[in-house]
Amino acid sequence: MCHSDQARLFQTSVHGAAVARGVRDAPVCTDCHGEHATVKPATRTIRKTCSRCHADVQLTAKFDLPPDRVVSYEASFHGLAAKAGSQTVANCGSCHGIHQILPSSDPASSIHPANLPATCGSCHPGAGRRFSLGPVHVVEGRSEAPVVRVVRNSYIGVIILVIGLMLLHNAGDWVRKAGRRTSPPPAIPAEVRMFPAERVQHGLLVVSFVVLAWTGFALKYPDQFWARPLVAWESSWPVRGAVHRVAAGVFLATAALHVVSLLASARLRGHWTSLAPRYSDLREGLAAFAYNLGFRREKPSLPRHSYIEKAEYWAVVWGAAIMSATGIILWANTFFLTWLPKTAMDLATVIHFYEAVLATLAIVVWHFYFVIFDPDVYPMDMAWLNGYSRRGRVGSGSQGEESDGGT
Repeated sequence: MCHSDQARLFQTSVHGAAVARGVRDAPVCTDCHGEHATVKPATRTIRKTCSRCHADVQLTAKFDLPPDRVVSYEASFHGLAAKAGSQTVANCGSCHGIHQILPSSDPASSIHPANLPATCGSCHPGAGRRFSLGPVHVVEGRSEAPVVRVVRNSYIGVIILVIGLMLLHNAGDWVRKAGRRTSPPPAIPAEVRMFPAERVQHGLLVVSFVVLAWTGFALKYPDQFWARPLVAWESSWPVRGAVHRVAAGVFLATAALHVVSLLASARLRGHWTSLAPRYSDLREGLAAFAYNLGFRREKPSLPRHSYIEKAEYWAVVWGAAIMSATGIILWANTFFLTWLPKTAMDLATVIHFYEAVLATLAIVVWHFYFVIFDPDVYPMDMAWLNGYSRRGRVGSGSQGEESDGGT
């Protein structure tokens, strides 16, 4: 009697049609708004309101409804942001409507393929104008695009293989060295490993990488204890996304500074050329791996910048390029959605996430070992701070000109 407009819209919706057919489980006004304490579902509660039915296993099975809609939403960017307290991110009602909810096959539905550009365009102007947006509710491993699934599975395989080999390599190296006593280093440092400009770039890289990893994984896993200090601010300020983007800017500026310094300084360029990959690196790496695992009796002689440093450096270069490209696509999502289908965004998301996992594990397993836990430099290789490495001075006898890798 008082809400005739809303009642008319409800009667034309899937819910109203079900009520008219006598379906007692179909939601009516009070199921969403309550009875005595009648409220308008807020942004932070509408997801829970819809979840009462659409996450109910018995109801979805009884009426043959897709059982994964709530799960796929909560795993998406929108769902994660809503879960963390964002008041502006799209929720169920933003796309499906509230009173006049219609199936996607109905031309009047806000989620009909022909209407998606307008629906998504309310937040992302121009989205879907040139390409079909593709599936929105995506479940990993089931409803995602084939190319996304292939890339995801490939990354998982690469991570297992690469990190597994790193663990084997370093475990063997530690066992070989742990029982060996090294000669004390001389009083005067013997080798400069990092010039001042390189130490500044390294410091900027460390700070930006740590912040990027923390805030990035906090965006993906907001319920974890280490994410709570960031999530606590989300109701008033999107701190995770804002800090993540600031750190990304510092990271990109550091990469640009590195390129400029190489072009401007012959001294730095000469130091950098020692990291150029060579065929001998593969041979030396295989020999060292065999030695660490006990398949070779003689320890191979390695140059001061061996396959260890080269693997680290070029992995950073590769990772920086991949993370920067995919990060910019995700950052400027509104712009790219006007030129690319949503599958491209899903692909960028998968690459960005798994590349971050690979980079973080590589830093922990590979880099931290050689600059902290390697018995030759333990408790730490101080080249990052003063430029001089203890590694070049360890075992100064017959192995004085040899290095096992390092900073």
